[in-house]
Parts: sequence; C-alpha cells; structure tokens
Amino acid sequence: MSETAPTTINRTLMRLSNTAYRPREYLTEVEVTKLIDAARKRGRNGLRDSAAILLAYRHGLRAQELCQLRWSQIDLRHGRLHVNRAKGGQESVHPLHGPELRALRPLQGHSPYVFVTEAGTPVTTAWFLRMIQRTGVAAKLPFPVHPHMLPA
Repeated sequence: MSETAPTTINRTLMRLSNTAYRPREYLTEVEVTKLIDAARKRGRNGLRDSAAILLAYRHGLRAQELCQLRWSQIDLRHGRLHVNRAKGGQESVHPLHGPELRALRPLQGHSPYVFVTEAGTPVTTAWFLRMIQRTGVAAKLPFPVHPHMLPA
C-alpha cells in the first residue's frame, strides 16, 4: 500500500495595488466638505462624526490621536488644540478656528474624552475607520475612503 502525499493548493492571494481601488491617496477639499456634510446628516451622532472628520483633516490627526483626544487638550476660549502625536511624533499646539470651535462646543459633556460613544466610552480607531468608510459611501464619493486620505 503506497501512501500518497495530499496535494496542497497554494492559496496565497495577490494583493492589488492601491490604484486598483482608488485613483489617489488623498481627498480634495471639496470631497472632504462632502464627507463632513454627509456625516452631519447620518444618524444620531452626526455632530460628533462631522467634528471628528473636520479635526482629523484640519490638524492631520491620526485615528489614534483623534480617539484619545481629551478636553484637557482643547482650549475653546483661546482657540488652541494641544496635539499629542502618536508614533514618536512631536507634540505641538495648533490654532482652532471658527468652524472647529463651532463643531466642538456642542460635544462637551461629562467624559474627559472629546469623542465618545453613546455609552460614554471613548471611540476606537476601528470605529473611526468604519465611520469614514460608511460616510464616504453616503457622500457618494466614487471610490472607497479611508482615514489616511484625510490629513492635509
């Protein structure tokens, strides 16, 4: 009786390049405006979601930096945002302008975190990814959107 080795099938998937999914790796200002408007109109948390997109775009925040943003880092009176950079980046202070201040004020609550769930816990980077993807579809952008396309 001869034993034969089971045949193995190589199931290694080839990953397509990013250009196969989307024409470029950034959003234009018009596309970001569409994304913010769509976020504002989507669901119960439109104000939170649109503010998150606006801050990520205007200040080049990574998802982790945005999700860990605390009210103690924001000075609404003087219009300043203290950014604690992830991945060894340098901390800095950014000016907050009218649209950002108007977007942030209604979000003030009891949590030390700026962006929270309905349960009052901080949002996660996975939430931010899904929210950006779903909002890109709602904004009818012609390609899939991801958070790395936001920072200016």
